Amino acid sequence: MAKLLLAEDDEFSRDMLTRRLQKLGFEVITAADGREALRAVRQNRPDLILMDLDMPVLDGYAAMRSLKTDPRTAKIPIIVLTAHASPESVAEAVEAGCHSYEAKPVVVRRLVERIQEVLGPAAPESETPG
Repeated sequence: MAKLLLAEDDEFSRDMLTRRLQKLGFEVITAADGREALRAVRQNRPDLILMDLDMPVLDGYAAMRSLKTDPRTAKIPIIVLTAHASPESVAEAVEAGCHSYEAKPVVVRRLVERIQEVLGPAAPESETPG
């Protein structure tokens, strides 16, 4: 079972995505801000990180930069989840270390496809409605 860290400050979005991903066979750890995400990654060593960019305490850009400079976490792939889908935001997120980008509102089926692309055989294969 693939272990995911979901860093999302919006409680409704975090809970909805967690439930949907768990139902599909993922183990999901959550964080409500960037600093909490850093702690959770270091403690739990997820296979993949789903990172919101606009979070309190420490934003997703800064959290990604910190993770990518730490040899213990640098290779963990990151998929950014954000409403900021401008070319500039995408470029900044890629520069900060993300592997892929998913615009909000998140379409779970598309997100799972993206997770499967990034993780390969480690990801559960599931059919999921939109």
